[in-house]
Amino acid sequence: MPITIRAATEADQTTIRRIVLDARINRMSLNWPNFVVAEDDGAIVGVGQVKSHKDGSRELASIAVIPARQGQGIGSAIIETLLAREPAAVLYLTCRAQLETYYERFGFGFVMPVEYPPYFRRIVPLVNTVMRLFKLRIVVMRRKPAT
Repeated sequence: MPITIRAATEADQTTIRRIVLDARINRMSLNWPNFVVAEDDGAIVGVGQVKSHKDGSRELASIAVIPARQGQGIGSAIIETLLAREPAAVLYLTCRAQLETYYERFGFGFVMPVEYPPYFRRIVPLVNTVMRLFKLRIVVMRRKPAT
């Protein structure tokens, strides 16, 4: 049975939180109505969302696939579904620097700190201060809608 990408339901909230927690990515704003889930034979194997920030910026976020199913195109399918739902939106994302090339194939490009919306200007320096301890760096990327 092929993977199905569908809008999340309230019943998926616990699974969404567990997958994001297990992936060790940002746990803020995990509101199920923003999510899509990838399902295989009734089991959720991946999640992702587009969330809105108070400054009006929108963020592709919480993209996670369970370890046993990584490398099978599920993350890409989640991203493509979310982007198709937001065709006219300028979307941002944060990712580890080494994932830049992965997101470039979806039309995202690196953003200089002077171009960050207020939410990212506030959060990213704090996150990078902590990430430095792990020899990691977070970057901000942006996707502009096709004109």
